[in-house]
Amino acid sequence: MRLVILGCLLSAFSSSQPVDPAFLDGMRYRQIGPFRGGRSVACSGVPGRPKDFYMGTCGGGLWKSENEGEDWRCVTDGFLGVGTVGAIAVSPSHPDVVYIGTGERDIRGNISHGDGVYKSSDAGKTWSHIGLRETQTVGKIVVHPKDPNTVWVAALGHIYGPNKERGVFKSTDGGKTWAQVLYESDKAGAVDICLDPKNPDTLYAATWEAWRTPYSLNSGGAGSKLWKSTDGGKTWVNLSNSPGLPQEVLGKIGVSVSPVDANRVYAIIEAQNGGVFKSDDAGENWTLVNESREFRQRAWYYTHILADPVEKDTVYVQNLSTSKSK
Repeated sequence: MRLVILGCLLSAFSSSQPVDPAFLDGMRYRQIGPFRGGRSVACSGVPGRPKDFYMGTCGGGLWKSENEGEDWRCVTDGFLGVGTVGAIAVSPSHPDVVYIGTGERDIRGNISHGDGVYKSSDAGKTWSHIGLRETQTVGKIVVHPKDPNTVWVAALGHIYGPNKERGVFKSTDGGKTWAQVLYESDKAGAVDICLDPKNPDTLYAATWEAWRTPYSLNSGGAGSKLWKSTDGGKTWVNLSNSPGLPQEVLGKIGVSVSPVDANRVYAIIEAQNGGVFKSDDAGENWTLVNESREFRQRAWYYTHILADPVEKDTVYVQNLSTSKSK
């Protein structure tokens, strides 16, 4: 199995000073393992600890490396009620605090459901279950940049049937209690969420109407929408009808706001006329900047986009390969 740690590197650099381009000139991708096992759908770096990385596996729990990926060890054996970790978020202000969401958001034919969210306060040594058991599939977690107890969870919900425990949930007490702050329907859950690190009251989220049966997949419907909140998640505005976005049935959506310029927002949208979209006014208007099928194939499996932490015109799309635009 190959592990691409682009997202980890971005999260590790996001709270640091701009990186000298010469530092990256000599970097090349190489396989760093683990050399046995299945797929991985989540990874994270650790702010301030450039050698530390976490990797969420499908069926194998959460793994950690403290030497830049040369060695890995499973840190959740004996703590998790399930095997799949599909979302990881390390607190930027207290890196010993780690949240993980279980379940597999990229809903292939053979998936492992989860049982909610877990938290570690000692950098992965021990873990506690902190709720949201019936969400079953957690798409993304984000933590307030200055408060490790404020956290948002994007939950996709049950994959094989409707349920109400889906959407965006927020906790302000480290996971002791949760409030469902965004709910679209019992068939559409939240699959992605991001925040403006300079103003964490500003959040963007994507809901996805999707489900599977043993013999079919549905991706897209009236519940697939792009959302924005400017009050920490108390209220949300539907951006899906904003000028420039496809006015048709939408499927899976990935969204990322630039840490450099909060007006720059990227989205990748599954739709007949979908592709990579860019906004320069914080989501009010959008421009289709790339419609290549290379970035939209197997959209239900991928549809991930990442804004660069130091250059607002640099953006990454992850599909069958990782692509970069400057």
